[in-house]
Amino acid sequence: MPVSMMAIYRRPEGGEEALETFRRRYAEEHLPLIREVPGLRSIRVERIAHAFNETDIVMIAELMFDNRAALDAGMASDQMRAAARNLREIAPGLATVLVLEPEPLTPTTGSSTVLDVLLEPEEDSAQQASGASLDAGFGRPEDDK
Repeated sequence: MPVSMMAIYRRPEGGEEALETFRRRYAEEHLPLIREVPGLRSIRVERIAHAFNETDIVMIAELMFDNRAALDAGMASDQMRAAARNLREIAPGLATVLVLEPEPLTPTTGSSTVLDVLLEPEEDSAQQASGASLDAGFGRPEDDK
């Protein structure tokens, strides 16, 4: 089962100049090191284009591996150690790194995702009749009572 490692990067101190320096060094120095990690199947790097809440997150990178054993081997490699040293130099304390495994509830086939299913309005829903938002109250502590 595919697994991934995700790195979430926060904005460096020093304004736009520091951010552009980080992005340039990430692209020119860090990514070439990451591409050499054994077992890495793909890498996806995304800039944060918009946030619905205030955040200091500016970029997310996802490294995909065939399975947990491949990820563990890649993490233990000399190439990953070199990439980690580089990251500590170009983004000290700015990254949160997570290992992700597919959630069993997430469909792996078909065209819809869990989010698509959750957001599809029902024909006769009480929410539509009342005009309430589909996400009204979702995730608030008072909803758990």
